[in-house]
Amino acid sequence: MRLKELEIDSQNILKLDIMELPKSCVIVLSEGKVKLAELPPFAETKIYTHQGKVQRVKWDEGETF
Repeated sequence: MRLKELEIDSQNILKLDIMELPKSCVIVLSEGKVKLAELPPFAETKIYTHQGKVQRVKWDEGETF
């Protein structure tokens, strides 16, 4: 699975070390959950929502010819 769940501590604080993050990434917050995914070199990334909640993250990848 491409999305990796990140931990929120007991005080509801998200701590990230930006030096450990991928060069290009997306962080998605929804319903108290936080997930991170590295962005591919060539792709269209879509985040689908329903009633203000994230339902799906979809990647349409391609390659340069």
